[in-house]
Amino acid sequence: MDNPKADEIRQWLVKSKRDLKAAQILMASAEPLLDAGVYHCQQSAEKALKGYLVFRDCELQRSHDLVAILEMCAAYDSSFSQLKTEARMLTPYVMEFRYPGDELEPDRKDAEEAMKMAATVLAFVSQKLPDEMTEPQ
Repeated sequence: MDNPKADEIRQWLVKSKRDLKAAQILMASAEPLLDAGVYHCQQSAEKALKGYLVFRDCELQRSHDLVAILEMCAAYDSSFSQLKTEARMLTPYVMEFRYPGDELEPDRKDAEEAMKMAATVLAFVSQKLPDEMTEPQ
C-alpha cells in the first residue's frame, strides 16, 4: 500500500545518507576536499532533521540554520535538544568554506568531527521514526 508521507520521509533520509556518503568520499580521496566534505556533513544533518519535521507534519522553512531547525524538532520531542552541539558546530559549514575567505578549508580534525556529528544526527533521527519510514521500500 502506498504511503506518500512515508515515501517523502524516506526520500529525505536517502538524501541525508547520500550527503554523508559524499562527504566520506570527498574526505577520503587521494586529494581530500575537506571544504566540500564538511558542506555535505551539514547538508546530511539538515535533511535528516527536515525529514523528522515532515513526519510531524510541520511546514518546512527555507533555512540552513540547524539550531533553528533543531528547535523546531525539539518542540515535538525534547530529546532533540541533546543535538545542540552538533547543530551549532555544523551550521556554519553551509557557507563557511564555500566562498573565498580567510581559510580555504577546515583542518582534518574538524572535518572528521563534522563527519561524526552528521552521522550522529542521522542515526538519532532514524531512531525517532517508525521503521517503515527509514527502510527502503
